Amino acid sequence: MNFLAHIYLSGENELVTIGNFVADGVRGNKYKNYPKDIQIGIQLHREIDTFTDAHPIFRQSTKRLHKGYGHYSGVIVDIFYDHFLAKNWIAYSDIPLANYIQDFYKSLDNNFDSLPPRFKHLTPIMIEGNWLLSYATVDGIQQVLNGMNRRTKGKSKMNEATKELQTHYNAFETDFTLFFAELVEFSTKKREEIEKRFNL
Repeated sequence: MNFLAHIYLSGENELVTIGNFVADGVRGNKYKNYPKDIQIGIQLHREIDTFTDAHPIFRQSTKRLHKGYGHYSGVIVDIFYDHFLAKNWIAYSDIPLANYIQDFYKSLDNNFDSLPPRFKHLTPIMIEGNWLLSYATVDGIQQVLNGMNRRTKGKSKMNEATKELQTHYNAFETDFTLFFAELVEFSTKKREEIEKRFNL
């Protein structure tokens, strides 16, 4: 899953949410260098990724992209799924998406010193471009994929993937809806398990 989904699946603990958000910037056991709540978020992030990558519905989505994008297919589907979460946000939260995102940006500012180096660089760019809100539109997803393609120096051709999104839009949205219902249930239980291990 991509940024918005990881944030949403973190629950209401601010530092758990921060940990889930930054987990890709923390390798191996280095998570133990962070406060307990952030450690929980990092471990939750890893559990979510493992569950997602192995899930048959997620794999069904990636198969539509394998021919054109190879091992980048999973990254693209992560981004597509964030689009559907943002687009259908009202079905998942009583807080308007714009307000939810602004609250998260404030949390990032308040906890900036706790972020890994990669995210200290990334966060101001994300906030300035309001990436999370942009996920709600196909044009916004296009901008995200353009940036991802630049980071692969054009090798991934991810900037072209909105063609597949539009061609198979309803199928991707159905996949997301079915999968995300299971992921929410899994994440809630897994977060509770991890918090118990940390005596939170």
